[in-house]
Amino acid sequence: MIPGIPGGQLSNRPLHFFWLADCSGSMAGAKIQALNNAIREAIPEMRRAADNNPNAQVLVRAIKFSSGAQWHIAQPTLLDQFQWIDLQAGGVTDMGRAFLLVAEQLKVPPMVSRGLPPVLVLVSDGHPTDDANRGLAAIMAEPWGNKAVRLAIGIGDDVDYNILQNFIGNPEISPCHANNSDQLAYYIKWASTVAIQASSSPNAQASTSQDQAALAPTQLAIPAPSPMPGGQSQDVF
Repeated sequence: MIPGIPGGQLSNRPLHFFWLADCSGSMAGAKIQALNNAIREAIPEMRRAADNNPNAQVLVRAIKFSSGAQWHIAQPTLLDQFQWIDLQAGGVTDMGRAFLLVAEQLKVPPMVSRGLPPVLVLVSDGHPTDDANRGLAAIMAEPWGNKAVRLAIGIGDDVDYNILQNFIGNPEISPCHANNSDQLAYYIKWASTVAIQASSSPNAQASTSQDQAALAPTQLAIPAPSPMPGGQSQDVF
């Protein structure tokens, strides 16, 4: 029995996990291939992180953005059943459209009021070609957007790291910077697992025990990624 919990057990609470993936033309070739491989390889690690937090029901989906934004995997899918579908690259970088798309899903409904903070992981290699700040404002206007665990990974040296930092919204967490496929795989795995751990932590559960309409932003503790082990590939994006 768990003291103070009616019935002695915590009920499962949904944890919605969103990938926001840049599929613009500059991602073509090695970058998009590395991103597909990195997310696919991270899925077993995500499952292990979720297994350590049995009161969280992790549901995954993905948005792709280039010339416009679309659902890549639209149905919230249980992590145990989730399979990655390869992305293709081409077009511009309409990041703001992706933000608007995910903001619609952070409303109540379709979100429930008693879930865990959603997770948004943004991956990009460039500068937005639309109004990303407007899209970000739409996310932050939703209580669950304000409450979300938001992490970002930049690929290469032509990234707008200011917008990635604004997306994270926490000065203690910086965007990751991946310059090759090994670094990208490492940071994808780190972001996906640490975000699940943070969102399903006791602090997160306590902070969302009140009515959703009254939710205030919570700065959950996100440890910085450890230094990469040696032997990484020498390919450079």
